[in-house]
This record gives sequence, structure tokens and C-alpha cells, in this order.
Amino acid sequence: MKGLNETFWLDTLRVIVRISTILPLLLVVTLYMGKRAIGQLPLFDFLVIVTLASVTGADIADPNIQHFHTVIAILFIALLQKIVSYLLINKKWLGQKMTFKPTVVIEHGVLLIKNIESIRYSIDNVLQMLREKDVFDLSIVKLAIVEANGKLTIFREYKNNPVTIEDLNINKKSSNLAYPVIIEGQVYVNMLKYLNLSLSWLHTELQKKGINHMEHVLFASVSEEGYLHISLKNQTNKGMPFHH
Repeated sequence: MKGLNETFWLDTLRVIVRISTILPLLLVVTLYMGKRAIGQLPLFDFLVIVTLASVTGADIADPNIQHFHTVIAILFIALLQKIVSYLLINKKWLGQKMTFKPTVVIEHGVLLIKNIESIRYSIDNVLQMLREKDVFDLSIVKLAIVEANGKLTIFREYKNNPVTIEDLNINKKSSNLAYPVIIEGQVYVNMLKYLNLSLSWLHTELQKKGINHMEHVLFASVSEEGYLHISLKNQTNKGMPFHH
């Protein structure tokens, strides 16, 4: 009986020590992996977090598992996530293979059933997400997109947008909907066609801004009024400082 009590208290102490070492380690590892691991949860990051939870849970619950091996596993998982994140950012083709793409599910109040079915959603799923955004009438939705993280983003028709400062003035309100036409130097020709624009128009607009090479453009979008907004890869503007 005495031996059983000693074993019980020894195992309890081992679990307490493991919790005391694992949680600080997980905090350091999460900060190392960055915001992607706790923000939008891309597919690979979701798998990483599930794996970390399984590894740490087994280590804490089972005193027979070698604690050192758990620590090595956590560190290797964090390193692997960092490597894969780097590849996803710098190898666009790999990112497209390993992540979901945004999908347009409503356009000008019309449900796009083929797009909805392609992401294994039902119409009820889409309608529920609309209701969660206080939208009960499809006709007021100009564009609805299921993002890579599964959330729904909507853009309302002009007449159904909330009142803004522009509305309080007499000036006509402009649209704040823009379409991406260049991402990381790659031109989205299909988007230009959709907007009834040409490559020559894009070249001309870039040259007006002193840009002669599209590969220098990190991101470019066109508003419905035809205004081209760009961000360059070598942008050196300082970001706004934030304080806790």
C-alpha cells in the first residue's frame, strides 16, 4: 500500500513538472511560429496545432512517455512549421497547392451554385453565414466570398451600405470595392478581362506612376471607378507605431 502511494505521488509530481515546463515551452514556440499559427489558421498551421495538442496532451497524461522526446518533438514541429511557412510565402505555386482559395459564392444577389458545391458547402450553409452578418435579403449582396479560412466576406450594394461621412456631404459616394490585378508581380489576366481592361491599359497606368516592370509590383488593384492602387516590393515607408 505504501509503495502504491509513493508511485501515485511520484507520478503526480511528474505531471506537475511536465505542465510547468511544457506550457512555457509552448508559449515560446507559438511566439516563434508567429501570428499565422493563432490567427487565420491556414490548413498546415491547423494540422500543426492539432499535432502539438496531441503530443503535449499525451506527455502530460502519461507519465511513462519520455519527457525529453516530447520536448524534441515540439521543437521540431515548430521548426518545420517555420520552414513550410517560408516556402508558402516565397513559392506561390506551393502555397496554392497547400491552402484553400477564396471562392465567390454570390454575385449581384445571385447564388453561384457550382462554386458553392466546389467547396462542399450547401445553400443553407451560405444563408446561415449571411444571417450571422445580419443579411436576410440576397438582393442587397453585391459580392460574397468564402475566404480561405472558411469565413464569409460580403460587400453590399451601394444603396444598402451604412451611412458614411460621404453621405452627409453632397458629393456622390464612390465604391470601396477593388479587384486584384497583380499579386507578387503576376498579372491576373482573367480579372482584367472581367473588368474589360487590357494589358496595354495596365502598362500605361503603371508607367504613369513611374513603374516600367511589373515584377516590381507587390500588389495592384483596380477600383470600380478605374483607379489603380499599387504597393511595391521595395516599399520603404515606415509603418504606424502601435503601443500596448
